[in-house]
Amino acid sequence: MNFKLTEEQELLRKTVRDFAENEIGPKAAEMDEKEDYDWSLWDKMAEMGLTGIVFPEKYGGAEMDYISYALATEELARVDASSSVVIAAHTSLCSWPIYAFGNEEQKQRFLVPLAEGKKLGALGLTEPSAGSDAGAVKLSAVPDGNDYILNGTKAFITNGGKGDIYVIIVSTDKAKKHRGTAAFVVEKDTPGFTFGKKEHKLGIRASYTYELVFENCRVPKENMLGSDGEGFKIAMAILDGGRISIAAQAVGIAQGAYEQALAYSKIREQFGRPISANQGIQWMLADMHTRIEAARLLTLHSAYLRDAGQPHTEESAMAKLYAAECSMWVTVKAVQIFGGYGYSREYPVERMMRDAKITEIYEGTSEVQRIVIANSILR
Repeated sequence: MNFKLTEEQELLRKTVRDFAENEIGPKAAEMDEKEDYDWSLWDKMAEMGLTGIVFPEKYGGAEMDYISYALATEELARVDASSSVVIAAHTSLCSWPIYAFGNEEQKQRFLVPLAEGKKLGALGLTEPSAGSDAGAVKLSAVPDGNDYILNGTKAFITNGGKGDIYVIIVSTDKAKKHRGTAAFVVEKDTPGFTFGKKEHKLGIRASYTYELVFENCRVPKENMLGSDGEGFKIAMAILDGGRISIAAQAVGIAQGAYEQALAYSKIREQFGRPISANQGIQWMLADMHTRIEAARLLTLHSAYLRDAGQPHTEESAMAKLYAAECSMWVTVKAVQIFGGYGYSREYPVERMMRDAKITEIYEGTSEVQRIVIANSILR
């Protein structure tokens, strides 16, 4: 059992960390305040190969493993959670299902520009009445000649509005419920496909989150991933991998908040000495560090299993559950260590606390992760 990263993985981690600190860090607070992402950062991440990190070179990717992807996601989130979710949603939720379920023509047409960073991707799964119950999608797709006609809405779509290519989970037969679903690739400029309201969020505020609206939107049959009836299966496979990236995001947010709190505890003085000299603060920092390390190991283990081609549904659910709840706990403690300053926007820990909360919600709530884990261990 070898826990040591390869030289390539260590180099990637350092490269992404330097980029995040030097390029993203100075802009993070302003992007959060304005609720607007600086897309020049996306172009730089594309140049670094991050937009196609796990995909083969023949499809425009960097051909790295999922451990590298998790490390890169963590390092981005350590500085700015919005940057990490832009990459995670693009990679895990849109590019990967095209790679895993698309035919060669679809890969050349859609995956190559996504992996190269020339196009931004998103997934349309969640609806107003279909969140945790992913099989309850109502957005309909009715066959009409060589096309399908899509009608309905999707809600809370990360990279929505800005994204160029969308994987949309639809209902083709409501009577069959999750067995009557399909997945389509829909391009931004398709007639009948528009964007509704932009969500104004508690955290990850620089990332775009939009409602998607389909009104008699005509999509060619050749844009279907897999076959009719496989939409739910594809969605569940997407989430298995997506949960690894969100776990990594949660670890990164927690790590960033912990480092801020640790540094501050050494310079903040009360009663004539640094607050780090107080046992109450020491124990808080010790627990923060320990929980983060545990969350990181769970995350990297799930990434290792995915790289090895082994089942990892249970492991990715455990990683996502523990890392998300760890991130929320750590960031709350970080704000506490900063005291009144932690509650102000002068320091980044309040932003990190707001950012951490979403990791307990999207790509499957903590409650859903417990259901997944329980179903696995009770089989």
